[in-house]
Formats: sequence, C-alpha cells, structure tokens
Amino acid sequence: MNQLTETSIGCPYCGETINVLIDSADTDQQYIEDCQVCCKPIIFLVSESMNGDLAVNVYSEDDAF
Repeated sequence: MNQLTETSIGCPYCGETINVLIDSADTDQQYIEDCQVCCKPIIFLVSESMNGDLAVNVYSEDDAF
C-alpha cells in the first residue's frame, strides 16, 4: 500500500503556499498538477533524499531543469 504525504510547496507562478499530497510511489517521477490558487501547471519532480525522505521540487513550464 502506498503512503500519501502532505507537503507544502510554493507555486512558481503566484508564490502562494499550497498543500499537496505526494504518493510515495511517485519517487523518481515527474508529473504536472495545476496550482489550486492560480490554476497554472506546476511541474513536480519527486525523488528520495539521502536519508530516505521524499524530496519534492516544483518548477514552472518556463524553468529549465
């Protein structure tokens, strides 16, 4: 069973802090989810940190990564 983790992120467009649920099965995945405030598409990159925690990085469509 996959575990959902609530994480706060800052929207790369409007700067608002929003809470999102991250599925542990999404490790090493990239996906797009719309901002709950401004509705623009946020690119999520989910990885595992050195200590085994989920690390979530967010980017706008214009950001190079």
